[in-house]
Amino acid sequence: MNWRYHPDLLARPVPRYTSFPTAAEFGDGMKPADMAEALAGVRDDEEVSLYLHVPYCRELCWYCGCNTGAANRDARLAAYVTRLGQEIDRVARALDGRGRLSRIAWGGGSPDALAPEQFDALMARLADAFPRTGASISIELDPRGFDAHWAERVARHGIRRVSLGVQTFDDGIQRAIGRVQPTAAIACAVSRLRASGVSSLNFDLMYGLPGQSSRELRETLDTAVSLGPDRLAVFGYAHVPHLIPRQRQIDASELPGAAQRFAQAELAHGRLTADGYQPVGFDHFARPDDPLGQASRTGGLRRNFQGFTDDSARVLIGLGASSISVFPHVLLQNEKNAGRYHLRIANDGFATSRGIRRSPLDQRRAAAIESLLCTGSANLEGMPDLSDIRDALQPFVDRDLAEWRAAVLTTSGQASPYLRSMAATIDPYRSGGTSRFSSAV
Repeated sequence: MNWRYHPDLLARPVPRYTSFPTAAEFGDGMKPADMAEALAGVRDDEEVSLYLHVPYCRELCWYCGCNTGAANRDARLAAYVTRLGQEIDRVARALDGRGRLSRIAWGGGSPDALAPEQFDALMARLADAFPRTGASISIELDPRGFDAHWAERVARHGIRRVSLGVQTFDDGIQRAIGRVQPTAAIACAVSRLRASGVSSLNFDLMYGLPGQSSRELRETLDTAVSLGPDRLAVFGYAHVPHLIPRQRQIDASELPGAAQRFAQAELAHGRLTADGYQPVGFDHFARPDDPLGQASRTGGLRRNFQGFTDDSARVLIGLGASSISVFPHVLLQNEKNAGRYHLRIANDGFATSRGIRRSPLDQRRAAAIESLLCTGSANLEGMPDLSDIRDALQPFVDRDLAEWRAAVLTTSGQASPYLRSMAATIDPYRSGGTSRFSSAV
């Protein structure tokens, strides 16, 4: 299927909508007491997921927008491990046995910036704090720091889901984004992970990188497919050096233009679907037998701060600096600054510093946006601004990208690159500036 390019529908930068309201709307008025209150409201039988953030990397990549710093001092990592362990205990005490822990996700930064023994200690802390959960465990890993000792930990802790930061296999583009990692190193990591029992392996790839043409992207896709990942996330690079100073090291004059980016996104979609991967949402792909592919087919696909997921928990508790917790009525973010995070945890409290309360209408909008991104359809019945939403969506309807059935918006097979732009019409906060966001493709 050839995508039709409508540049006017993609001209406006929009959020990725890993939450609604987005983090751009978070205010500084939320306090540790708000976290304690939210945890106290978790029901006995409520499904709960944990996300643990490690804000350190052995090497910093220029393109990256994650909250991370250099893991260049052992004492810094050791202190963070201590505080993260204390926060694990504090959350467990506040839950007091309530909630049913179904998933533990490790992200960053790079969790393998920790020493394997430090990871062991934190996993033991989790097992003590949340006994007999049987929760599935996923982890993001940097293949540049992944060795046999870390592979042994993956096997020991029963980790079956792993995401590798690959981005590109092209040597020149790797140098242009400050992330040099030979293909042989990634292949070695894949081999070790498979031998350790990993059954759902994801590659993160990027298009729109400096000096990247369709030829380089096609070669990266070919190499990626040859290594046999079960999933791929293919993201468009967001160049926002006014927000992420390290991106100033990237030569903006070498970045592909909007039409080139669109062609690259289309190329990735065509190449991966031709090889049997199922499109998931607007930028993920999965083998049909992978849990993500199954969730997409059966209506179980969700979207949260980790992207598209098969995690069905409505409560996501974030631990670590900058991590975000999701409760139906409130979104809460920990201190971004590692030093202030340390102080808040050391003072026997939670590290909550920002967030936003979600009204019943916010929750309805969140559900509609998630449904649109995950299923291509959204029921907007009863929205107080439905007439305005209809007007904003009319250009998409006119291009046969969507249609209305009463108050239900249904998109066409051509709509994938436009879904984020359509979601923005449901978001009343988007009447303001857009400098924080990236192009939809």
